[in-house]
This record gives sequence, structure tokens and C-alpha cells, in this order.
Amino acid sequence: MTWLPDDFVHPVHVPVPDTALHLRPIREADTPIDYPAVMGSRERLWQIFGPAWAWPSETMTYEQDRVDLLRHEREIAAHQSFNYALLDEGETAILGCVYIDPPERAGSDGEVSWWVVDDLVGSEVEAAVDALVPLWIAADWPFRQPRYLGRDIAWQDWLALPRVS
Repeated sequence: MTWLPDDFVHPVHVPVPDTALHLRPIREADTPIDYPAVMGSRERLWQIFGPAWAWPSETMTYEQDRVDLLRHEREIAAHQSFNYALLDEGETAILGCVYIDPPERAGSDGEVSWWVVDDLVGSEVEAAVDALVPLWIAADWPFRQPRYLGRDIAWQDWLALPRVS
């Protein structure tokens, strides 16, 4: 059995309430707007994701980011995992990302994490994204026990859980 039903159709456009922003699956073509978003918030993102994913490295190049986004695009098409970009209305800037992944650790059927760029930390936009993600997952995704990494479980506690075999 796969982690998602065979007939599952992933959302392709998710408005963020009370903002002019939306989520959509990330693409390789987003590299010109993804790279500055990631590297502009790299130190904070490393504090969040570095211990678990070794990302984003201090030396990540534009080309490495492009290859990573191509991998995400292919994984999305295959329903292996999902990376949604948080975009402005004209899709001229990536302002964060939401990751929806099959469980790596025991106790859930989907693992979800997200971030916004440094300039939006503590903002109404961050609060809107924080409110949206669990509601969106509950409404549009087929999980019974989603886990919100860094939200309902600390990253260190998640890393200590047994791996899914």
C-alpha cells in the first residue's frame, strides 16, 4: 500500500485566507525566485531543517537548488512527496514553502512542515499560513494522523522516534 490512495488528486492552487498569497506545487522553473528566498533565510532555515535534512547548506549553489527543485517537481508528479511554494499573486517571489511527506518516523501517516522567509517571521502572513496549513491538510489530504514537524512535535523528539521500516 502506498502512502496516498491511487485516486488522490493533489491540490494545485491553495489561496491563503486574508492575503494575496497562494500555495502551488514548486517547479524547477521557480529556481530564480526560490534561491534568493532560501539563501536569504538560510541561517534560520538551517536551525530548523539542518539537523534532520542537512538543508540548506551554507554553500548551496544556484545549480544545486535547481536540481533540488527538479527532484521535488518529479516527486510531486509521482506523488512521492510534495513541496508547495508560498507565492505572491504574480508569482514573482517565493515567500516560504510547505512540505508534505510520507512518514519517515513511526506514528503518523504524513509529515508536514513549513517556513516563511525571514522578513515574514512574526507577521500576519506567517500567522495566516500557520492557521491555514493544518486546516488545509485536514480538508484536502487523506491523512488520519498527520504530524506537524516543529509544531506538534519538536524536531529533536521526531528524530528520536523509530524510523518507519
